[in-house]
Amino acid sequence: MSAPPPAFDPARLKVLPREFFNRDPRRVCRELLGKVLVRREGNKLLAGRVVELEAYMGMGDPAAHAYVGPTARNRVLFGPPGHAYIYFIYGNHYCLNVSCMPEGKAGSVLFRALEPLVGIAEMERARGLAGAKASKRVLRLLTSGPGRLAEAFGITRPRDNGKDLTDATSDLFLADGGCPPPRVLTTVRVGITKAAERPLRYVIAGNEFVSKKRVLEPAQR
Repeated sequence: MSAPPPAFDPARLKVLPREFFNRDPRRVCRELLGKVLVRREGNKLLAGRVVELEAYMGMGDPAAHAYVGPTARNRVLFGPPGHAYIYFIYGNHYCLNVSCMPEGKAGSVLFRALEPLVGIAEMERARGLAGAKASKRVLRLLTSGPGRLAEAFGITRPRDNGKDLTDATSDLFLADGGCPPPRVLTTVRVGITKAAERPLRYVIAGNEFVSKKRVLEPAQR
């Protein structure tokens, strides 16, 4: 039986350097699992462990926003690695991505689910779940899914698009919390129609906060 993960300690967080993201999105996905997304709002701290991601491969990937080449909307993807790219989808929620690869070469990682760690009451209020009876089901509703996690962390395009997620002084950043995942599972991507068969979705195997449990069979390579 594997040992339980260590207790989360915000004082031990180490902001991820830009070099971490200056790589193939597939490698970034594997190593970003278990890391921590942090939002600071004055004295308030929100934190969630990354448990599900998808890689998007730039201009060679029909499902990627960078597939059409640089535009005013997607220019963050072609800029320096480690920056937030936020887009609005289905007319009702935002999605958080981080840019990868050297400047001029687009690649990105989409955040699909987090495990709530700190600031759960604030997340509940942001998600309209304040006062709900505490349960594992309610916790899953906070940050299990790209739109949910963005709402829980107050992430919007006007507020966060282009933000440097490697900057320790930023109000939104990514850090190492010293909790590597015990096992990573790779599956096909979900919620898309183009290049949906590619095995570019990465999850922490067995984590209850993964968004789409019914498609967790390993992808055929």
